[in-house]
Amino acid sequence: MPEMLSGILLIILKEHRMPCTSHKAQVKNVITGNGVVIIEPANVYGCTLGDAVFVGPFVEIQANAKIGRGTKIQSHSFICEYVTVGEECFIGHGVMFANDMFRDGKPNPDRDSWARIVVGNHVSIGSGATILAVTICDGAVIGAGSVVTKDITEKGVYAGNPAKLLRLL
Repeated sequence: MPEMLSGILLIILKEHRMPCTSHKAQVKNVITGNGVVIIEPANVYGCTLGDAVFVGPFVEIQANAKIGRGTKIQSHSFICEYVTVGEECFIGHGVMFANDMFRDGKPNPDRDSWARIVVGNHVSIGSGATILAVTICDGAVIGAGSVVTKDITEKGVYAGNPAKLLRLL
């Protein structure tokens, strides 16, 4: 039962002993180029990282993802399976990629049905953006917090939910 203690809600929880499984962060089965930097903890597995890629802490890059030369991925970002990111890109903090669109109202275990996400070269994606099953052309800039729901085919600055063209570059 919650108690008030000097204006602060104090919740006392009973100790429950339940079995649990612990998994440590891992860098496993990764093909890397020269000069790759991965700051741990990070879950990076079954993917390909080109030369001079930087991966910040608390990033997950799943199997079958490909990250191009010189790309920088900041902390807390999630790059799911079948994402290809081009060369010299910037992925801001907390960027999420999602390629299972829950078409049947639930996760689809059939990996072959998942969309492929492609990010061109020299693309910058601002912190907190969400990239759905799309292709983004070379040189595009995605604003922080944007949700990209449709292909981006013209080099420009895009922002909003859904992301819309603000101006051409």
